[in-house]
Amino acid sequence: MGGDGMSVGAARRVALAAQGFAEGRPAGRVDVRHVRRAIERVGVLQVDSVNVLCRSHYLPLFARLGAYSRTTLDRMCWGRDRELFEYFWGHKAALLPLKTYPLLRWRMRIVERQDWNGELDPELSTPWSVVEGMRRLTKERPGLVDDVLAKVTQSGPLTASEASPDGVRRKRSDPHPDPTTGSMWNWQDAKIAIEYLFSSGRVTIASRRNFERLYDLTERVLPNHQTERDADEARRELVRIAARGLGVATARELCGAGGGTGHFPLPTATAKKVIGELVDAGDLIPVRVDGVPQQSYLWKDAEERPVDARALLSPFDTLIWNRDRTHRLFDFFYRISIYTPAAQRVHGYYVLPFLLGDRLVARVDLKADRQNSTLLVPTVTAEPGAPDFVEPLRAELELMARWLELDRVHVTAKGKLGRALQVGAP
Repeated sequence: MGGDGMSVGAARRVALAAQGFAEGRPAGRVDVRHVRRAIERVGVLQVDSVNVLCRSHYLPLFARLGAYSRTTLDRMCWGRDRELFEYFWGHKAALLPLKTYPLLRWRMRIVERQDWNGELDPELSTPWSVVEGMRRLTKERPGLVDDVLAKVTQSGPLTASEASPDGVRRKRSDPHPDPTTGSMWNWQDAKIAIEYLFSSGRVTIASRRNFERLYDLTERVLPNHQTERDADEARRELVRIAARGLGVATARELCGAGGGTGHFPLPTATAKKVIGELVDAGDLIPVRVDGVPQQSYLWKDAEERPVDARALLSPFDTLIWNRDRTHRLFDFFYRISIYTPAAQRVHGYYVLPFLLGDRLVARVDLKADRQNSTLLVPTVTAEPGAPDFVEPLRAELELMARWLELDRVHVTAKGKLGRALQVGAP
């Protein structure tokens, strides 16, 4: 398909502008309008349970807006007049604008119609624990899903364990019924049933209690948002959302074609068809990015703009969640370390890339010591050839500490860089 050539630097600035980093942070008070606009730009906020620093879904907005109120986002997610909803396999566990809900109904229908004793639908998108769990439960406990749904209908919102119709739970010492899903995802039977109901759209997440999901009937939680878009048009609009948020990207980066990490993954053949339709419509413009062998696509309204950003990025930020893309655009090889044994960690446990200008210049390991009201900085590692970033990083750490309502920053990172950051630290 080809297209005009584009340098890596230009592609990087297009991507950063698409993600909102070319505009700078609001000069005054950050309100719900700023938060809403930032979410519209990124398209999706990935949810992760790790809280060593701060829940991940809060961090992308801080990176773009500075010190906003996390309570504002909580209200938008789980308040009475919510503007966002959760869906487990939008990208991964994710928060999405409500207008996206009708675009995902076709995906929910596929889950609902799936014959668990037969071939899997190629467009089925649900956690593997649900797939393997439903295959087993269909044979072993065929009435469980209906019983769980009845309990939620009668008493919701409920946690997964509260939704169990009989309260039976496996003990930690009991063998896992399905070792293929791994110990982390080897859920209790009621959890499998309610996650199936969630994936199929019958129930949704009404709120959270200590970050544990509370499920209720979708019709009670989202009474005005259950219309369903035509599946073909919905797929096109989902890829448009991804393209607007990424600026320039390959098919794998846009929609997971070939097993990538797109916003809304699609099978390879489906992705190819949808992208072709968007190219024909003029929404996507084929381009060739230097050093990227795959065909890339430029969003029709994307712009290359100067970027003077300063931000600490969550490991699950949409800018960097595709690690291969991050490597190509920023020459920054990044892997999250939280699942790596301590002895094998190189840069720390919860490591945030530091964006300065239009480059990723450092890796900063961070921890919130809430008991002592301190933001801890155990490790800081500069990228090869990085410019001096001590003062901008110190300013960002101080801003983050205030945002997290911590009284001080304590740098224990060793070496020349650690000592330089310690000077003048509050």
